[in-house]
Amino acid sequence: MSAIEVILVDKNDTPTGKMEKLEVHEKGLLHRAVTVYVFNRKGEFLLQRRAASKYHCGGLWSNTCCGHPFPGEGTQQAAERRLREEMGLSLSLHPVFEISYNMPLHNGLTEHEYGHIFFGITDEPPVLNIEEADAWRYSNVKGLQREMAASPERFTPWFIYTLSEAIAHHPAFMAADPPCDS
Repeated sequence: MSAIEVILVDKNDTPTGKMEKLEVHEKGLLHRAVTVYVFNRKGEFLLQRRAASKYHCGGLWSNTCCGHPFPGEGTQQAAERRLREEMGLSLSLHPVFEISYNMPLHNGLTEHEYGHIFFGITDEPPVLNIEEADAWRYSNVKGLQREMAASPERFTPWFIYTLSEAIAHHPAFMAADPPCDS
């Protein structure tokens, strides 16, 4: 993994510095992140399975994509960049909510993030970057909730944590029917 700097923040998302991404996860420091949920016109969630080679949570199902803004990069720019880099999709995303979490991962790393959550709609199939994701699928809300309850170990911890909030915002977002970019 090449050295990538992320933005350290306080509990109000005010920048406090920058640090290399892996070091931030090793030390469990609060930093800015972006999470993307893409839906198709049926309202189903687009999921990705993280590539097995990822430094954490490889092989687990997760939201459409996620990542970190570079120092000086806006959150929407970062979310749209990561969507292109991971899933090969170019969409206009919509900021929907913010959430903070602090959770240990199985390999001694910690996800301590102030997350900016974005939604988008498309029926275009993704073109995966195999270094980021090795599979994708759509899932409806009820099916996804049943699957997570039965086999939570198959999903990333942040996806499990943020999904209930995403579902709470999902109906209103779908009802607003933002423009489809495909």
